[in-house]
Amino acid sequence: MFLAPRPVWSLALLGLAGFPVAAIAFAFGPADLRFTSIHALLTWSAVVLGFLGGIRWSQETGRESPQFIRLAGAMLPPLAGGGLLFARDYVAADVIIGGFIVAYLAAWLFDRAPQTLSRYPALMTLLTFSACVSLALALEKALRL
Repeated sequence: MFLAPRPVWSLALLGLAGFPVAAIAFAFGPADLRFTSIHALLTWSAVVLGFLGGIRWSQETGRESPQFIRLAGAMLPPLAGGGLLFARDYVAADVIIGGFIVAYLAAWLFDRAPQTLSRYPALMTLLTFSACVSLALALEKALRL
């Protein structure tokens, strides 16, 4: 397992902060903050999925012989995030949040596929877990509304 350098951890954790902040505001904040906080959470979820896809794309294109299937797999997280974000006005929030949880778990599993580069697996596991916990908190609230 490769441990990420301190600056990578620091910036990753800073980028992760949007998840719990928006989820807590949605779940426990005042009612007039719910709309803004759920849209912030969904938007941030899509942005970070796009970023994860970019990381995978960069890793694969850095190989001597990039593989089509891994490049195509790198495109799935941003496509899923964009699709879910677009659907937020047409589909119930609990379905969209659940879709983001599935997308993050699928991206995490993709990192563990044979011959897939995963430079910092411990960091990616922590970030995926944290994003999913935040999304699960919002999902629980959305199911009660």
